[in-house]
Amino acid sequence: MENPYSVVNDFEESLAEYCGAKYAVATTSCTTALLMCLMAIEHKCKAITIPKLTYVGVPASIRNAGFEVKFRDEDWQGMYNLHPTNIYDSARRLTSGMYVPNAVMCLSFHWTKHLSIGQGGAILTDNANKAALFRKMRFDGRTQGVDARVDNFVWPSFHAYMMPRDAAEGLTRLSLLPKDNPDLPRSDYA
Repeated sequence: MENPYSVVNDFEESLAEYCGAKYAVATTSCTTALLMCLMAIEHKCKAITIPKLTYVGVPASIRNAGFEVKFRDEDWQGMYNLHPTNIYDSARRLTSGMYVPNAVMCLSFHWTKHLSIGQGGAILTDNANKAALFRKMRFDGRTQGVDARVDNFVWPSFHAYMMPRDAAEGLTRLSLLPKDNPDLPRSDYA
């Protein structure tokens, strides 16, 4: 294989098609995907409001991005919005055609999820500029395939790109995933 990262691109294209999004950007985890999305928004608000019952990494990502965390009572299923943004925590949902237009949706591939790669996550978007930005952010601020000596780096940046072996596993498992999947329960969230 000339470029081992081509399988990551193949996985992203297949995932975007499955979910009904124009673009998917694979990352190391859903928590990292959320942090990247939060770091990329313009700070027009001071606080992000989320349901009280959620994974601990979500409020941590909000705080790490420089926002105040507020909680709301919400009996959510599968995914929820990080208000007032267009970002969704979609870690408990993975089904065909699930993409919400104009949204930025973060997925999880933890071993307890529908696409159980063991680790990894992704960002779904229909915005080409955001997809390009997230790809650079996840690759240390660099452009994949461009020599670092001549590249224009972006900030914030993360060392959060999905490894080819994980993408290959995801591509195989995605090809076997049913078209329709029920939302996962959130009974393990305290």
